[in-house]
Amino acid sequence: MKFEPLDFSKIRTYPVSERDNKVNAAAFATPHVAGGSLRGFLDGLPDFLAVQDLKKIVTAVATAVREQRPVVLMMGAHSIKVGLNPIFVDAMRRGILNAIAFNGAGAIHDFELCYQGETSEDVQRGLDDGSFGMVEETGRRMNAALADGVARGLGAGRALGEAARVAHYPNLSLSLLATAAELEIPVTVHIAIGTDIIHQHPTTSGAVLGEASYRDFQTFAAVCAQLEGGVVLNVGSAVIMPEVFLKALTIARNLGHKVERFTTATFDMTRHYRPTENVQRRPTKLGGQGFYLVGHHEIMIPLLFAAITEELAR
Repeated sequence: MKFEPLDFSKIRTYPVSERDNKVNAAAFATPHVAGGSLRGFLDGLPDFLAVQDLKKIVTAVATAVREQRPVVLMMGAHSIKVGLNPIFVDAMRRGILNAIAFNGAGAIHDFELCYQGETSEDVQRGLDDGSFGMVEETGRRMNAALADGVARGLGAGRALGEAARVAHYPNLSLSLLATAAELEIPVTVHIAIGTDIIHQHPTTSGAVLGEASYRDFQTFAAVCAQLEGGVVLNVGSAVIMPEVFLKALTIARNLGHKVERFTTATFDMTRHYRPTENVQRRPTKLGGQGFYLVGHHEIMIPLLFAAITEELAR
């Protein structure tokens, strides 16, 4: 088998003026000037890739707020542990966030911040000596609040938020649970039994955990039923909330609610299967749009809500 050299002199070319280009200098970044405004910084970002997605997410949130459609925050616990509660609380008070849903760990860190201003123990040290998760106050207070809430017909989120307010804990202003109870915004806690430290406490009741979380699942399904034209932000939940969201959305559609045109966006430090499929792709197939931005929460989330604030002020 022989391979004769090709005659490159016969290659066909065409004028560059006829070529479509993906990169235009007009879309390049503008260097930030010391003392410049946040809006100037945002406008100076390069108009490519993730910045384009960020702008679309910001526009979707601002449009939903103006048109009084729901903006829902789903989240794991990490964003609480890196100090973002003031950002979320501010968004709740300004009518940007209309519902919050998180896992059991999120509720624990929020509740501990509320009553003592600190959270997040040294897991390795506690695991080594058998003391991990064995603090008395958190388990006793949260389990009592859940039991009392179930007796009064409340779900987990509302029960914990009301208990914090009744107890006049010193950091109510930092708590998503307490703020939601004050503003009567649904905050739902989706508990996987055995995953949270309060499940190790001698006062734990599996029946209470199940009933409280199931009521919150019903509430979350009602939130999803009104998502048309709204936005779902998933911050750092790789498993629980993507799974809960898919089921709640299915229930809403099964009951005849039109939930097709809405926006989803996941913000996390790495890409995961379930947020990609159950938040970004599958739910938006009927006419919505889904995004996935990768980056550290403590940077990305303040940037997101700052951009939303600027957009709403235009």
